[in-house]
Amino acid sequence: MNSNSGQRHPGSSSQLRLHVFLARCGEGSRRACEELIKKGRVRVNGRVITNPAHRVDPQEDRVTLDGRDVHLVGKFLYLAFHKPPGYLCTRSDPQGRPLVYDLIDPVLPYKVFSIGRLDFLSSGLLLLTNDGEFADIVMHPKHRVEKEYLVETKRPIPRALLESYLKGIRIEGERYVLKAYKSKSPHKVHLILEEGKNREIRKVFYSSHLPIVRIHRIRIGPVRLGRLRPGHFRNLTKEEIRLLREGRGHDDHSH
Repeated sequence: MNSNSGQRHPGSSSQLRLHVFLARCGEGSRRACEELIKKGRVRVNGRVITNPAHRVDPQEDRVTLDGRDVHLVGKFLYLAFHKPPGYLCTRSDPQGRPLVYDLIDPVLPYKVFSIGRLDFLSSGLLLLTNDGEFADIVMHPKHRVEKEYLVETKRPIPRALLESYLKGIRIEGERYVLKAYKSKSPHKVHLILEEGKNREIRKVFYSSHLPIVRIHRIRIGPVRLGRLRPGHFRNLTKEEIRLLREGRGHDDHSH
């Protein structure tokens, strides 16, 4: 593992909206920080604030989240992480299951969060950062960032299912659309999604009574998992960061 420095945050004494301030403290994307504020988990100078647009002065105001002081991060981190199966992408779990952050927090100088998630059983590429504004760019639907998965099943995958998925499948009122696929064998297929809704692949395959053996994410936009070992991470390259910042959601070298 390594944790080389990212980019320094420019100093600022001007007032910031509360959700922007929290994002720059590495507490999540702006949207996620808005939810934290609306739930009453954030205090400014001891007073609960539920308005994300409330303005704070990073130099003068004391801001706490769940009673913990938060501060602007000194350095931004942008990481590619290989999530093993059997880990949750959350900060806590009532059932006490293993967390991704149990592997990451002890070896990083700053707290990070995942840009999107993989479910408990799925494995593969996760992007991690403490730059909430960068996360917002990557997650924004208008950038249509591709996510590529290797999916393995117990039974042969019907071509008709994949073709229907390309056109759009509606399950319990939700529509799921596949961008592209490439069959590797009767039981294995590469899927490319742009949105990637919660447990989407599992819902689509289970709707056709197709048991899944493995879901493994190998690419997010221009970032590939490559030979990164499970439980390890690397810094994103300057080029990968630039492409993601520019909203380049595809990979020119993808098949």
